[in-house]
Amino acid sequence: MEQTRYLGLDCVVLRNRTVELLVTRSVGPRILYLGLRGQANLFAELPDLTLDCPGTAEKFRAYGGHRLWHAPQMPARTHLPDNRPVTVTAIAGSLEVVQAVEPQTGIEKSLRIRLAGEGATVVVDHTLINRGLWPIATAPWAITELRAGGVGIAPQTQGSDDPDGTWPNRSIALWPFTDIATPHIDWGNRFILVNATMRAGMLKFGFPNPVGWLAYLVDGSLFVKHAAYDRRVDYFDRGSSSQIFCMPGFIELETQGPRTVVAPGEATTHREVWSLYEGIAPIACEADATETAERLGLGCTGSAPELCEM
Repeated sequence: MEQTRYLGLDCVVLRNRTVELLVTRSVGPRILYLGLRGQANLFAELPDLTLDCPGTAEKFRAYGGHRLWHAPQMPARTHLPDNRPVTVTAIAGSLEVVQAVEPQTGIEKSLRIRLAGEGATVVVDHTLINRGLWPIATAPWAITELRAGGVGIAPQTQGSDDPDGTWPNRSIALWPFTDIATPHIDWGNRFILVNATMRAGMLKFGFPNPVGWLAYLVDGSLFVKHAAYDRRVDYFDRGSSSQIFCMPGFIELETQGPRTVVAPGEATTHREVWSLYEGIAPIACEADATETAERLGLGCTGSAPELCEM
């Protein structure tokens, strides 16, 4: 495994001719860097951002990049610091990153990261194992922090859920700190756009996402994350399988797996498939987002084909 240092942390390099990732072994599990070869990090770099964790004097450090939490968000367990070294192992063309069991929860968190031999497709499996003595109701929660200045894209369900078109076909959950009149959200019918240019405050919304993807465009590079959605199961946060959070300095694209009761010794895994595109024109309105999505084949069919192929 190729080694390097990034943001003062020991990292393992995963790359092909198109894309490069840096996976840290100093803390985590975390992916600190993602970018097309020779270009800037798409991920936010947040070495000084911290969150309090009730019951411990040590703070949770954001670091930036991509991380794994376990839902639902309860600060005493969700914000447990992951500031200790992790085990990184190369397995059949992928990297497996395993955190020591959290003594407070009995949960072991791990990522398995696979990069296609060609092109800019990354598969990330997020796994929670219950190493404790009692069942735990939880879900893997995949959070990607991206650098500010771009536009987040949240696709919305189209069509009807019943033959007569009389039933509702979508819902949106809003967090208490979100101003529904904020100029940073463009509430479109097919796409909700988030301008990651906030100077103060925070916003967050979530929604059931049968379309199956979220995206973020910054400086001509488009990051898309796909995650499967199952209408038959329950999701935390009022059914919000997909969520977008934004505050000054960064934006988060988040997906969750289904709410699952994990028995002792059992695991639950949530998969994301990432794609990167370059040379994408600016997106200033819903029409721009529609044109880009249609040109790239980001339809309303649910999951990326790579979800089952890699």
